[in-house]
Amino acid sequence: MNKFSGIDLHSNNSVVVVSDEADRIIYERRLPNDPLQIRAAPAPHREELVGVVIEATFYGRPGIVHGLSVIPRCDRPISLDSGCASTTIDSA
Repeated sequence: MNKFSGIDLHSNNSVVVVSDEADRIIYERRLPNDPLQIRAAPAPHREELVGVVIEATFYGRPGIVHGLSVIPRCDRPISLDSGCASTTIDSA
């Protein structure tokens, strides 16, 4: 079963969600902006993750976004040069 993850990055916390193909939420948690905790959240679903999307409208925390550049099952880093608030990271 394919799964998808979304991370909504805020100034002092992030909401991590993992859903399945039918859009059923499998995991949802608000976490502090600690890259280790955020990366660990979708890790149990790693083998089934098709992609991870990070929505970050708060640009005062680029260190957090850089810290998330190694998301489980993602083959390329987040590009802050994309010019958009949302960056999609998917498996190649």
